[in-house]
Amino acid sequence: FSPLMSVVRHSVVTLPTPVNISTWWNFGSLLGVCLAIQIFSGLVLSLHFTAHTDLSFYVVIQSFGDVYYNWWFRALHANGASFFFIGLYLHIARGMYYGSYVFKEVWSVGVVILLLVMASAFLGYVLPWGQMSFWGATVITSLFSALPVIGSDVVIWLWGGFSVDNATLTRFFGLHFLLPFTVAGLAGLHLFFLHDQGSSNPLGVSSDFNKVVFHHYYVLKDLVGACFFVGPLLALVYFNPWLLGDPENFIEGNPLVTPHHIQPEWYFLFAYAILRAVPNKLGGVVALGVAVLILLYMPFSPRTSIKGLSFYPWGKVMFFSLIGVFILLTWAGAKPVEEPYVVVSQVLSFLYFSYFLLIGPLTRIQDKLL
Repeated sequence: FSPLMSVVRHSVVTLPTPVNISTWWNFGSLLGVCLAIQIFSGLVLSLHFTAHTDLSFYVVIQSFGDVYYNWWFRALHANGASFFFIGLYLHIARGMYYGSYVFKEVWSVGVVILLLVMASAFLGYVLPWGQMSFWGATVITSLFSALPVIGSDVVIWLWGGFSVDNATLTRFFGLHFLLPFTVAGLAGLHLFFLHDQGSSNPLGVSSDFNKVVFHHYYVLKDLVGACFFVGPLLALVYFNPWLLGDPENFIEGNPLVTPHHIQPEWYFLFAYAILRAVPNKLGGVVALGVAVLILLYMPFSPRTSIKGLSFYPWGKVMFFSLIGVFILLTWAGAKPVEEPYVVVSQVLSFLYFSYFLLIGPLTRIQDKLL
């Protein structure tokens, strides 16, 4: 018990923390709050869920009225996923802007966490077995058929048969249940590496001589941030719980009726737009994977004299342009596969990948000019 308390004390109470970190550093703790909400609400929902193609849709719908407060837990879980991704994207953006990717171990584990959270969100979206759930699962898993030689075998293995059916739903439920606990374990590893190497700060300079203990300065700050983050989530749950959902998912999944426009949840739309921007199927799958995995390249990009982009005007212009490109890709991903949206997606995809290739050399050039 004593060694455990010692670890907690050094990690949460007496941890030396830079005195000048801003609100952007709150999103790490907020993501921990989101993960706890998702695990707790998911455990409650799993008590009343049956992973079967003949029952899942009706169990989800029936539990709204028959199970006490089950509607609340489902709305919290569904909207909590959206808030989780809002926090993730802002956390990654902060790391890119302030150069946190120089901590290779911390950054690499963070990217793995992002991939697992995305996988878990996709698996969870399939479980209600509505129209968009069924067809989304069919479309996304079919992408693996583009892999050379092994593609068809991989798809059959994912499906557990020759189509998205009961075996698919059963294994998706099992994986969706297990992945959040894996994410929790990796989050602990993420924090271990972070505390071992020390937090960065907005100025991008060494803060070894200007630190304060984590408690109570930043514990209170994180609690205030959690209130501002969870407040809008609860407001959405109580006043408009299905605002971010797709109406098609309130129709039972039917393999004989294809929805007019198949699209994933909003937090996957940027990657979906990149996938559709490439006319070749294998090329689209590769672009989809690289759109996320390119984050692993960041720690190996050319180093600059000052960590982060705070003192690089050209770099800041490029970074905020990337934010705009990301938002526009999300918008384009929700549009039909027709002109002019295809061309717009192709241009935006080119700009998206260009940022990661050009930001390092551009800031190095500015270093030499200064």
